[in-house]
Amino acid sequence: MAIALVPEFGIEIPDDVSYMDLRARAEAAYNTIKALEEHGLEVDIGDSDRDVAATLLTSYAKDVESTSKAVSTPRVNSMTPASLVETHNILQEFGQLIAVHAAEIRNTVTNKLILETENPDARIRIKALELLGKMTDVGLFTDRKEITVTHQTADELREKLREKLLVLKQNSQGVYEEAEEAEED
Repeated sequence: MAIALVPEFGIEIPDDVSYMDLRARAEAAYNTIKALEEHGLEVDIGDSDRDVAATLLTSYAKDVESTSKAVSTPRVNSMTPASLVETHNILQEFGQLIAVHAAEIRNTVTNKLILETENPDARIRIKALELLGKMTDVGLFTDRKEITVTHQTADELREKLREKLLVLKQNSQGVYEEAEEAEED
């Protein structure tokens, strides 16, 4: 089955865009490949395709701009569809924000622990309940430390400072050393 391609002419490329980001280019290539798969293109990702994608994305992780500039249209045209699909897949899998994944993991763990509270084994139920109680949002089993701050007036602080200075002055003169010797006898 043949696909009729109709080019669109007259689309202007802005002057301020010097390169296309690899993410956008990989997304466009992936969408094109998916459209071609609907018309019979078969994409089998092999080890060499994974190596090409890994090398490309390692370079992209080190320097986004220069790698995006280096991955030009002719370079993308020389890559296999499987390499482009794998590049897109890796960007989708590992290019997300960690915070988003952390929230998803937190929700998954919480839901699994809730399910484990219905386990017939009492040890598993108790451990699941304990872990749920230790979650920061619940805070049932968290250790809390109280810190008491006593505020003192300036006069009280001056008096304490004078007392400490007097002790230091007396100690430097040996007054306390003689008192300690008398206590030992």
